[in-house]
Amino acid sequence: MKFDFKNIDRTFWGLYIILIIVAIIALFSASSTLVYMHHSALGPIGQQMLFIVLGIVAAFGIQYIPSYWVRFGGYALLAISTLLVYSTMIPHNPLVVTINGAARWVRIAGITFQPSELAKLSLIIVIADQLARIRTEEDKRKYFYRTLIISAIVMLPVMASNLSTAVLIGLIIFCLWILARIPWKYTLSVIGIAVVALALGYCIVEFGFVRPKREMHGPFKRATTWVGRIDRHFVDDGASKYELTDDNIQEVYSAVAIARGGASPFGVLPGNSKERDYLPLAFADYIFAIIVEESGIAGAAFLIFIYLAILFRACNISSRYSDMPAMLMTMGLALMITCQALISMLVAVGLGPVTGQPLPLISRGGTSVLITSIYFGIMMGVSREQIELRNRVNESLEESLDDAPIVTLE
Repeated sequence: MKFDFKNIDRTFWGLYIILIIVAIIALFSASSTLVYMHHSALGPIGQQMLFIVLGIVAAFGIQYIPSYWVRFGGYALLAISTLLVYSTMIPHNPLVVTINGAARWVRIAGITFQPSELAKLSLIIVIADQLARIRTEEDKRKYFYRTLIISAIVMLPVMASNLSTAVLIGLIIFCLWILARIPWKYTLSVIGIAVVALALGYCIVEFGFVRPKREMHGPFKRATTWVGRIDRHFVDDGASKYELTDDNIQEVYSAVAIARGGASPFGVLPGNSKERDYLPLAFADYIFAIIVEESGIAGAAFLIFIYLAILFRACNISSRYSDMPAMLMTMGLALMITCQALISMLVAVGLGPVTGQPLPLISRGGTSVLITSIYFGIMMGVSREQIELRNRVNESLEESLDDAPIVTLE
């Protein structure tokens, strides 16, 4: 593997480094409760800094791996991650770690991680590779059903512990179907079935368990939590919604942080947040609220611009690349980062029910930082291959022009 700095994508690296800088600033601003619990800043902050460094190293190394190797490795990673995700549904599994009532984590050899993050990455790679094999109209039908089955197998256990992640994965796969020009009659039929299934599931849980206040058991026991979050967000309970409870404490203090930061275009400036001491998990799902409090509308707009710039850069790369699998893979990864970021932001400002989606690369979490860095490494690798191909073509043209005979007119 040759590390040639000449052909790296400086635009992608610039966007990645900007997010890293924002992540470090936000980490120091939003980790006061962690520091208090550990009686030291070295533990929680030092651990996250280590993951950030490992993420940078991973992104740098992966950008030099050929994209066809990445596609091949995606199948192996999908098989492993799917088995791990299904293992979280096994009762009393010693490998599974439950945090905040959710059995999303697996601990192997002392390392705790979310297998759903690996499943998201590998599923995008595999679906992109499958859709890129379409050559005829008959192939569109064939690979649509194939990718649908693969997605359903992976998303079922993910949905049991994290519905918002399953919905996000479904959204990205739908976008990949559109990019692969799958007929609308197929894609819209899946959307319709999914909407009906979710609506039916909501009614069953709402009227069968939430309102009668019955406890739900089994792999989908968290469904009552999802329905409760939807009810709190969309159902107006009058004065009760202004009462601070264990269920709405995150939404309330997030709203206070947003309001405090919105009083000035530049917020209260980094390090001056007050709500970080009251907002549970301010360093995780609601870190955007702390960013808005400390940097105001200007900081929020800047961060939104950076995430959208990632998507625009991926579009620019894909529009000039002849390798269909690499193009779909790049677009899928960029869409995952951007859509997840926008969902996390919408939840933080109160425009959506609580989902638990972290802000990519910024929210505290080792698995999330490493996987997002791998996303960047793969996209930068595709861009590097494109730059190298363009340079080889230009050099070949120059050589052919130099070797061309000179014709003179007498």
